[in-house]
Amino acid sequence: MRLGWMAFVAARHNSRRKQGAPGASPAPVLAVLGIGVGVLALTVIIAVMNGFQLGFIESIIEISSFHVRAEIPAVVDGNATADADASDPVFIGTDEQNALMDMVAEQIRTVPGVVSASPFRELYAILRGKRSGQESALIRGVVPNILEQDAGMAERLDIERGSFDLTEPRSLVLGAELASRLYVRVGDTVELASLSDLFDVDDDSTFTVTGIFRSGFYEYDIGWGFVNINTAAALDETSLTLGVKLKNRWNDARILQLINDLSAVKNAAGGASGGNGAAVVNITSWRDYNKAFFSALRSEKLLMFLLVGLIFIVVGLNIFQAQRRAVLERREEIGLLRALGADELAVRLIFVWDGFVIGLIGAGAGTALGLFLATRIRGFFTALEHVVNAFISLLNLIYGLFGRSRVEEFAIFSPAVFYIKEIPARVIPHEVVLIFLFGFLSALIAAWFASRRAARTRPAEVLRDE
Repeated sequence: MRLGWMAFVAARHNSRRKQGAPGASPAPVLAVLGIGVGVLALTVIIAVMNGFQLGFIESIIEISSFHVRAEIPAVVDGNATADADASDPVFIGTDEQNALMDMVAEQIRTVPGVVSASPFRELYAILRGKRSGQESALIRGVVPNILEQDAGMAERLDIERGSFDLTEPRSLVLGAELASRLYVRVGDTVELASLSDLFDVDDDSTFTVTGIFRSGFYEYDIGWGFVNINTAAALDETSLTLGVKLKNRWNDARILQLINDLSAVKNAAGGASGGNGAAVVNITSWRDYNKAFFSALRSEKLLMFLLVGLIFIVVGLNIFQAQRRAVLERREEIGLLRALGADELAVRLIFVWDGFVIGLIGAGAGTALGLFLATRIRGFFTALEHVVNAFISLLNLIYGLFGRSRVEEFAIFSPAVFYIKEIPARVIPHEVVLIFLFGFLSALIAAWFASRRAARTRPAEVLRDE
């Protein structure tokens, strides 16, 4: 019953304001627009930011760092024999690395939550094309059927020309930008020298390009290549690493614990180093790679939240001032309600109702429109390009009559300037809910603080003045 009469009084107040009562303030309408625009802007901005950031993060995780890594280094610290000095390094040969990795990989693949486990080697090399200078690149040696084993990597690598064919020992797959720098195409040859034996180039250092890929991540497209894992071992006896993919990469901590408990991993920690228990197999998570980069992206998103969130503070102050003005204008009505028995909380809730309605309408409309634009951001910019180019075509028609030079067509993301072709957008549900609550609560909290003055109104003072 109490809520019923409070809702009735609040509704009567709102209906009078909508009907254009004398002296009615436009502040509520401006507040709704302000919250709506703020929620709309933050929803679209965060969705686009997610599109860029998750694209980079997924390229790094799916192509480079994997979800979990199990590494067997080529050299470890420890005793090779009982008579050796404790500081003597222990060299693990290629055959011994392969044997250890086979043992570890076989058990890791049985861990619940593991999707794939593929060995690889990495080395830095200098590549030289026939018609250009030389370029440095990271060369990753992988098994020939890596794309069949690793669906995530296959999804992120777009093979533009040729195929991902590493069955031949001297096959090479290059990033699109690196191939462009070297002026090579599919079928051309490239001289490759590991940095460990730089410029010791012979016939065995000549590779044939079998494919050219594009990942969408410029660093990989300009500085990466793939060869057969056995060829990589022959070029440079580097560490052998097992790249593990999980069903859910956020479960990496639990999977790490399960992997560390495997008997193969425990037995390997000493078998290659003379039984002294040296840490041969290093198990790490994707969180340990590019930690600074991931932290920078997280800080960037948080800062964007705070900057755009300033809109809600401004709108909240607007609502606060509008509600304080409404309290002064309705001082007599408040005094009469208090004289009839309304307590302080009931009077406050009548004014808080305004903030509730403003927040709900503004945040709801902003969220709906923001989701509409975020899920159609590519079409929006495509339509914008068509409108601008239609105007440019009209200008070119006019310029043609006077013999003037033509204006080039407009492209928001021109390939000559930007590496991306279109704007990506990712909508994350819990972030949308958080943005909605930002807008809604900013209005509700502002109305609650503004209503304190109404609660302090003394009916005797008001009626005596009247």
